[in-house]
Amino acid sequence: MTTEHVIDIRNLRKQFGKKPDVAQRLLGLAGRKIESPTVHAVNDVNLAIAKGEVVGLVGESGCGKSTLGRMAAGLIRPSAGSIHYQGKDIATLRGKARLDYILGVQMIFQDPQASLNPKQRLHQILGEALKVHGLAPASEIPGRVDAALAEVGLERDYRNRFPHQISGGQRQRIGIARALMVQPSFLVCDEPVAALDVSIQAQVINLFMDLRDRHGFTYLFISHDLGVVRHISDRVAIMYLGRIVEIAAAADIFSRAAHPYTQALLAEMPDVQRQKRVFTPIKGEIPSPLNPPSGCTFHPRCPHATARCKEEAPVLQDIGTGHQAACHLLTHPA
Repeated sequence: MTTEHVIDIRNLRKQFGKKPDVAQRLLGLAGRKIESPTVHAVNDVNLAIAKGEVVGLVGESGCGKSTLGRMAAGLIRPSAGSIHYQGKDIATLRGKARLDYILGVQMIFQDPQASLNPKQRLHQILGEALKVHGLAPASEIPGRVDAALAEVGLERDYRNRFPHQISGGQRQRIGIARALMVQPSFLVCDEPVAALDVSIQAQVINLFMDLRDRHGFTYLFISHDLGVVRHISDRVAIMYLGRIVEIAAAADIFSRAAHPYTQALLAEMPDVQRQKRVFTPIKGEIPSPLNPPSGCTFHPRCPHATARCKEEAPVLQDIGTGHQAACHLLTHPA
């Protein structure tokens, strides 16, 4: 029996060209050759997400996880590779098929304040997509707005408020309700609870899980918080400097992580049961994506790095049932 994938990302890459500054432009006008640095944000990523699955995507700031999520949601065009939605390459979609993808994949942003129009009342924000795409008669929209508010735990009275008149947690609920209005199948959640208080985070995470149970949603849940990801995810992918370095079932990641970077991230997790442990941060800082290291990009920070790690980039390989990692320590020397 073949697993039905909602999203299938294949060999995806994204590079951003850095625009020259004033000094470089002046040198260019003087006839001097100027270099245009390239940011390697996402580098050869493969990731397939099954229907109804929650995949947590974890990594430090600047690793490319938000860029990957925005490409999956169609907000950024890839430099290379392909994204398949329900078996179809999104680059080839036209007409109704394209609209089905646009509506079927929705994004929940980190900052709900910035993602909501401050000049619109909440019922206008929620009903806008239905009006723009002609998805419902005008007479049905108020009822669907009220139903969406109820699904995210808000009273009907909120419909006439502006975003600044509600709390941060309530604004994030509005962001979720807005996505629900178009009946999506796949939600890209980009640090959706990072800006919220801890007590509110738990409520919003529980809401995501309830919606999954009710509607069978599929999630790409992006976060730097392993505790949050552990609570909600079926599988976890660990990303470092544009590449996925390990991916496995959530239980496997937290019980038998194989990649040194994953092990270092887990060692930094707060744990009330290990009160006497010594906190040891990961050595060094994440290198610049403008000039990534050769070989394994983690080797400058890895305590186990060898000469091979500095020269040859490891590839994701199977190390157990559904468990993959990209590390030379897990293979025999070539």
